[in-house]
Amino acid sequence: MTTEANPSVSFTPERLALANEIVARYPAGKQKSALLPLLHLLQEQEGWTSPEGMTMVAGLLDIQPIEVFEVASFYTMYHLEPVGKHVIEYCRTGPCCLMGGEEVYDHLKQKLGVEAGQTTADGLFTVKEVECLAACGMGPVFQIREKYYMHLTNERVDEIIADLSK
Repeated sequence: MTTEANPSVSFTPERLALANEIVARYPAGKQKSALLPLLHLLQEQEGWTSPEGMTMVAGLLDIQPIEVFEVASFYTMYHLEPVGKHVIEYCRTGPCCLMGGEEVYDHLKQKLGVEAGQTTADGLFTVKEVECLAACGMGPVFQIREKYYMHLTNERVDEIIADLSK
């Protein structure tokens, strides 16, 4: 497997070796099953899943680029645009809203000076609305990488932003 399909984006040699290992886990003809882990590798390396990167992944898996885009655009964990250092994924579903989430979310956007889907001018924060984060009893909640921030208040949001701004 090579990255010749799109030379503008390629995995580092270490990531390419890991990609080869991942693809080898699946039987011949079923290599598309490696798509999600390869998209994670791409996003970890590049910071987002660019069209060029998705084309490169398609070449590695011998599938069409549209097949990669269909999957990457379905999951909110893949960023289709460049994002800030900290991506704040904010739950916008009913339970969080009932627990004051709309007020807290408005405060977050005002504090950062961005709307949903935007990145702060300093490139530090991106705010994304997502569907349920499966922490309904602990809302309002948002997630930054693998860490959940629960029972949010405006004051707690200010503390989190201050800590991450350091």
